[in-house]
Amino acid sequence: MTKLFVLVVISTAAILPQTLAQEPKISEASQECIDCHASLHPGIVADWKASRHSRVTPAEGMLVKKNARRISAKSVPDELKDVVVGCAECHKLRGDKHADTFDHLEHKIHVVVSPADCAVCHPVERDEFEQNIMSRAYTNLAHNAVYNVLENALIGDIQNKNGKLHYGAASDLTKETGCYHCHGTKLEFKGMETRDHDLIGEAEFPVIKGWPNQGVGRINLDGSVGACSACHTRHDFSIEMARKPHTCRECHVGPDVPAYKVYMASKHGNIYAAKGSSWNYTNVPWTVGADFSAPTCATCHMSLLANTDGEIVAERTHRMNDRLPWRIFGLPYAHPHPVSPDTTIIKNSDGLQLPTDFAGNFAKDFLIGPEERAERAAEMQKVCSACHDSSWTKGFWKRFEHEIEKTNEKTAVATEILLRAWNLGIADKANPFDEPIERKWMDVWLFHANSVRFSAAMGGGGDYSVFADGYYQMHQKIAELHKEVETEASKAQVSTEEEKK
Repeated sequence: MTKLFVLVVISTAAILPQTLAQEPKISEASQECIDCHASLHPGIVADWKASRHSRVTPAEGMLVKKNARRISAKSVPDELKDVVVGCAECHKLRGDKHADTFDHLEHKIHVVVSPADCAVCHPVERDEFEQNIMSRAYTNLAHNAVYNVLENALIGDIQNKNGKLHYGAASDLTKETGCYHCHGTKLEFKGMETRDHDLIGEAEFPVIKGWPNQGVGRINLDGSVGACSACHTRHDFSIEMARKPHTCRECHVGPDVPAYKVYMASKHGNIYAAKGSSWNYTNVPWTVGADFSAPTCATCHMSLLANTDGEIVAERTHRMNDRLPWRIFGLPYAHPHPVSPDTTIIKNSDGLQLPTDFAGNFAKDFLIGPEERAERAAEMQKVCSACHDSSWTKGFWKRFEHEIEKTNEKTAVATEILLRAWNLGIADKANPFDEPIERKWMDVWLFHANSVRFSAAMGGGGDYSVFADGYYQMHQKIAELHKEVETEASKAQVSTEEEKK
């Protein structure tokens, strides 16, 4: 019995990370940070202590076999190799590249840690994310003239002048609270200010416009784009958190992008809600059938998946559109994914920075073609096939693409009615988003068509394809739009005939 116990202990010790058996190797600089901030910001320090960063050195991380590795760098700077990833290892890194680098208790540190800093250990993830449309979320919104008009109509200042409503630009703080919370802000260093610090008295700290923000397309003070903390929240940077759907919910809850609520109403969400508390969210690779029994957002779009024989089902990616042939939220039509993550370069047949024209025709030169769409669909279906046979997978996919076609057709009907309103002078097309008639047109594609598409895309979302923001409301808005335009047209015709008399 004693020999068996010793054998089990030795065998177990051999497979555990070395850091679990030893004290973490914390650098002197990071220990100074911890000594101070443990009382000043105990939540931050507690999160870090619970993280993998606090227990594993980059050198140890690089010893892990390929499929189980969480670090993609082939080498890291010598000064970082043999200490855990602490405060100093991130906030002192590449200080000459950051506009917010400042002197703090004999250390030069910067406030905002960027993807370019994370890339010292995770270069593949950073490179993939930069090719992901999310990484340009700020730029694609802020530098698109059509979106700027929409933004002003949604969150801008509004005034009633001479019986008419006038929409102006939103304040910077409203933008940061609203659209740019998720899209990301453009961070700007605005100099230094003196603050009365609790522990060290008066001290100089940088002033950063647009901060705080962890939006996916944030423009950082070193010129890099994105924020890893959008999914891997500071300072735990948990893979478990990134794999759970609540993280994606922050920006994908709708009604314009109703992914989370559709997912939670689907059978997948049903299984997650019932069984998810018993799943293993930390294993790499993530094994279908052993670690979890239904997909989350990360399963379908990002994670390295294996079957129970250890064979890879899907490769890890931080370029989320690798498995996405279609971009299903309407602008105003669903369309193939853009070739470039920078969608400001798109020009449709109307000369606008939109992937389709008003008739729904694709700006084909800027969108992926049929061959690429087929390859991406095949990658997504590999994930589906880990749990479903081919007839099930192909059946759902057929319905999904059918609903893209049908919702685009119905959006085209609504658009024809709106064009008639503009041609008759019932609405002013100078701003296509501000008048009640135009808002009804927007509801058709921005909310209701999207609800149907997401329901079809995510294996069924309960009632979201019909009564819960789906076809019922879409048809209702089209009918209301049609009645309003035809009523106004009839009034105009009567008025014209009376004038002739």
